[in-house]
Amino acid sequence: MSLDDPNTIFNVVMNDEEQYSIWPEYKEIPNGWREAGKKGNKEECLSWVQEAWTDMRPKSLRDAMAHS
Repeated sequence: MSLDDPNTIFNVVMNDEEQYSIWPEYKEIPNGWREAGKKGNKEECLSWVQEAWTDMRPKSLRDAMAHS
């Protein structure tokens, strides 16, 4: 398997700052990241991220700005 193989399955992952990425299913998810609930091919996952991640600011910045 490789990242460019169209048959590679990915997990959408999210960190504590609610930033998203995709990670190949055949690799262990790195510390600080967790599954976000979407799994599929690269195109499907990137499309899901594009719809879900509407505010690119890290959570800590959004929270700080909300309390200003």
